[in-house]
Amino acid sequence: MTTMPDRPTLLREPPPDPNKAPIENVLEVTELAVLGPNIFTNTRRAWHPPGARGIYGGSVIAMCLAAAQRTLSDDFSVHSCHCYFLLAGSSELPILFHVENVRDGRSFATRTVQAKQKGRCIFTTTISFVREGSAGPIPQVSHASPMPLSGPDGEPLRPPPDDFDDEPELLNEGPFQSHRIEVVNRDSPHPHEKKTRQWVRARGKITGGHQAHLNALAYVSDSYFIGTITRIHQLWRFPFRPDEIPKLPEDTQKRVRKLHEWEGLGEVEDMRGRPEVGMMVSLDHTIYFHEPRKIRADEWMVNEMESPWAGDGRGVVTQRIFSKDGTLLATCIQEGVVRLKDLPDVNSKESKL
Repeated sequence: MTTMPDRPTLLREPPPDPNKAPIENVLEVTELAVLGPNIFTNTRRAWHPPGARGIYGGSVIAMCLAAAQRTLSDDFSVHSCHCYFLLAGSSELPILFHVENVRDGRSFATRTVQAKQKGRCIFTTTISFVREGSAGPIPQVSHASPMPLSGPDGEPLRPPPDDFDDEPELLNEGPFQSHRIEVVNRDSPHPHEKKTRQWVRARGKITGGHQAHLNALAYVSDSYFIGTITRIHQLWRFPFRPDEIPKLPEDTQKRVRKLHEWEGLGEVEDMRGRPEVGMMVSLDHTIYFHEPRKIRADEWMVNEMESPWAGDGRGVVTQRIFSKDGTLLATCIQEGVVRLKDLPDVNSKESKL
């Protein structure tokens, strides 16, 4: 068992490379040949979202993919990635990525990657790669879902302007930029009929080639994913009740209201009496990369999410990611734990504040 120091990275964390996009710096991995073949570690501290149980799952998915790609030639691109979240990762400890060479074929190659902290596996994934052009010159069967339309008027979805800069304060410092979430069929009484849509793009200009774009898409694919359940069921998720918001400092009230509206949930006052999220954790995550060589993660992409089922404390969400020109880039599926907590007695004098 390899012992690791109680610090965020195994090696001294370098300063960000100004010639790379922020997401490339975030997802950089370093090979540790001294420990054995195909072992890598995070170059920089993993991000722990405020209030989350552990580090952001998308960063682990993407770094595992980055490590696996390092064991293959550039003419292989990922086409599917099947992941399981096992334990909450710590941002205070380095991560070791153990890549196993499962198979190398003429057209396909398979890798498994285990992400470990202090000898315990926190995440595992099996990744399949396909060699570019392996289908041959003969025309192949081909079809793809079109980009969704903006509404009953049938107009195509339009990306935000290139100079867009209106994110809530808590969201404007990450490596990805995002636009307000739109909830389609929001007034439907049936959650499975609702969908969410959001435009996203990596900040800066990605310079590391198509593999860096793939890593970036893997990273953002986990954003707001299982949280779709909370939106289509209109669940309250802040650590205080809606009726307690007027008691908060004015600047905090403004931030909460903007963030709530940003996530497509409307007015805070409409959430009074709604069920509250007690626990929300991702269990597994699958990505099918349809057009790996066409992905430009530093350009606007739109995702559309919906949930066909939820029950027994779990929920399943599907996601489709399109480029701004309408190309279907990827399809993702995630299952997670979504549990409610008992609502407090609204007549009680006790308060969480």
